[in-house]
Amino acid sequence: MSASTWRQVFTYNKYTQIAARAVRQSLKENERVMAEKRGLTALRYQHWEGGKGGEQVYLNPPNEKA
Repeated sequence: MSASTWRQVFTYNKYTQIAARAVRQSLKENERVMAEKRGLTALRYQHWEGGKGGEQVYLNPPNEKA
């Protein structure tokens, strides 16, 4: 497979996602759970008006397991 063919199938981001998933799945249970927790992200936004930021709102609120 040439480099140009590879680029038509995968983007670099997709390649890194696949590689990261493979590495996480190969870890022992303890390390795998910790690695999966680090992989989660929370996206939030904030409306700015008149140079002041409003309240930050989560698009997908994180699960709080306390």
